Amino acid sequence: MARVDRGSPGAAAPRPGRVLMTADTQGGVWTVAIELALALSRAGVATVLAIMGGPLSPAARAAAAAIPGLELVESAYRLEWMDDPWDDVAAAGDWLLDLEERVRPDLVHLNGYCHAALPFRAPRVVVAHACVLSWWRAVHRRPAPVRYERYRARVAEGLRAADAVVAPSAAMLSALAGEYGALGLGRGHVIPHARDRRRFAPAPKEPFVFAAGRLWDEAKNLAALEKVAPHLAWPVIVAGSDVAPGGVGRRAGESLCSLGWVDEPELAWWMSRAAIYASPARYAPFGMATLEAALSGCALVLGDLPSLREVWRDAALYVPADDARALHAALDHLVRDAARREALGALARRRAVRFSPRAMARRYLDVYAVALAARPPAPRRVCPPSSPSPCGTPCE
Repeated sequence: MARVDRGSPGAAAPRPGRVLMTADTQGGVWTVAIELALALSRAGVATVLAIMGGPLSPAARAAAAAIPGLELVESAYRLEWMDDPWDDVAAAGDWLLDLEERVRPDLVHLNGYCHAALPFRAPRVVVAHACVLSWWRAVHRRPAPVRYERYRARVAEGLRAADAVVAPSAAMLSALAGEYGALGLGRGHVIPHARDRRRFAPAPKEPFVFAAGRLWDEAKNLAALEKVAPHLAWPVIVAGSDVAPGGVGRRAGESLCSLGWVDEPELAWWMSRAAIYASPARYAPFGMATLEAALSGCALVLGDLPSLREVWRDAALYVPADDARALHAALDHLVRDAARREALGALARRRAVRFSPRAMARRYLDVYAVALAARPPAPRRVCPPSSPSPCGTPCE
């Protein structure tokens, strides 16, 4: 452990030497976790990355292996937002407690909710990437049904137990309070996601509209692009998995050119050449693919959501998710107006480069310091030399 002395007047803010971080293999959580772990490594903080939700791809495993000091621990436990996950959530909790006992982190960083209620020795920081209840309300325009009451209760319990709660936008932090109750003074923090600008860069632009994301997710609003695509002068190309966890699929319509799932280098190639990026989303607490498109210099056409306006300000055009005419008008305008299209792409890139991994890590270290100062890790049990360790791990 490598924390500074808290008792010395004028001492620096406490900093963890090692963080136990959970992550999953679904969507952007993995991407954010890897960017953050690399930036933390450069700041002298080691990460133990505990993976749930499914197997990692060879490329993802290689990305983790390239981070100095990172230890990757994999599992296949179902995630709390998946169907009927609770036996796996309980088993994963036991696994995480055993892992904490083995690796002895200074802080536990949870990219999920339920496990924050576990009796970790170290302070815990919860990161709210999204949640089922706010997703449901945004997509279906009504509260989630009764079958999600257990999920609601478990998430609320985790949020109450957290020493700090982070969200990638103030809009997401507000949505949490609306669904689960106020977080309490000083416990909520906004830290935008980040991407290394070297991974996504502009190339000479070509005449097509691009979109990316989980095609099976109703929040991505693929149907809106399907409606307008036949009436545009440019093709609309989409990239992303069309099979949800559990095997349920949602294929892109014939009006779209679907690439299916693509790896990061191929995604970056398409984005670098796309003149326009479209994401008429119904729900997007931040929008990782939009950040990648903006770094690539695409002109952005986005769903008119408080979270996206918060992140992108005047660097995008916004359209209501249910207004196909407005979506068509915005895309058609940019197709026809090269000067406006290029100006928006430049604005988007200037805005995007602000969301750097280094800045993200610096802000996380600030939040970690708050959590460590408020609740230092509990002392470890010291067993008499003649006594066996009750946990099976050698005692200090």
